Amino acid sequence: MTGDRQQDTSKNPGGKTDGGTGTGTRAVTSRRRVLAAAALAPVLTAAGATGAAGAARTGTATGHGERIEPVRTTPADWAGVARELGRPGSMLRDTAYHTSFPRQDLRVVSGGVVVTPGLALGTHVAFIRYADGSTMMMGDVAVTEKELQRVTDAWQEHGIEQTALHKHLLSHTPDIWWAHVHAHGHDASALARGLRAGIDRTATPPARPPRPQPPIDLDTAAMDAAMGTKGTANDGIYKIIFLRRETVVDGHLVLPPGLGSTSAFSFQPLGGGRAALSGDCAMIADEVPHVLRALRRGGIELVELHNHHLSENPRLFFVHFWAVGDGVELARALRPAVDATDVVPNT
Repeated sequence: MTGDRQQDTSKNPGGKTDGGTGTGTRAVTSRRRVLAAAALAPVLTAAGATGAAGAARTGTATGHGERIEPVRTTPADWAGVARELGRPGSMLRDTAYHTSFPRQDLRVVSGGVVVTPGLALGTHVAFIRYADGSTMMMGDVAVTEKELQRVTDAWQEHGIEQTALHKHLLSHTPDIWWAHVHAHGHDASALARGLRAGIDRTATPPARPPRPQPPIDLDTAAMDAAMGTKGTANDGIYKIIFLRRETVVDGHLVLPPGLGSTSAFSFQPLGGGRAALSGDCAMIADEVPHVLRALRRGGIELVELHNHHLSENPRLFFVHFWAVGDGVELARALRPAVDATDVVPNT
């Protein structure tokens, strides 16, 4: 329509007809506008309804709106979620309620290494309460290839969205997939119930009592020095984590620091100071090529490059990787990749 009007007025600067009044052009333009509005009305009405439905589903306002901040909570605030999930969780930085579902039922082998649940076979989900009383749920769930479709169907039946589907390991048996899940609403227990419906279609075992932390047969002091921060030991794995500096927003919901925006490097001891390395690095677009080059120059194998979210700002990319070697040398090889990103140690 804009092109038609410009063509009409270009013949007579000022938009006038040969008679000098301009009423002919205005009449044509007016008729065009009426016809266009009539043609577009059903489309605009449908789009408005879709937008309203989307806003109701996601809990975010259409148009311009204020960012909504997360609020501090305690485990007691998530008692209903714990009941629905069938296991207790823990607080991360006083804002995210985290629950893990390790796949202790699986024996996965990748590159000749028997992968432990703590290295790359965990399901991790987090619940966050916001100032408007709503709750966001997000996480990633480890499923076998045989489980994947029925799990997906269960989540779709309960309004749980999938935002990514990918691998964390190179060639491995049995085939494992990692599905990222997301939901937002005002009934946290309902979100947990929907998540549980999918997990119940897997062979994920019930929660087990905590086991004593086994010794970490790695030179962790030298690894810490190479990475520039101190790691932590949990479930037989030594993990070093960095957080993105930016504030990440999903729609109008501000994500707590580190939630969905961490770079995590996990080392599974293999004996004699050697380790299997798995993890992912969070990047913005400009950092991606630098990180990939740094990883390959360090002899680290690339597994996947993808997104975990659908609507975060800034847009984040994640690269998963794998390597086997001396733990200290692996840490040194990782450091240039870390330095290529805008992160801070998780303290």
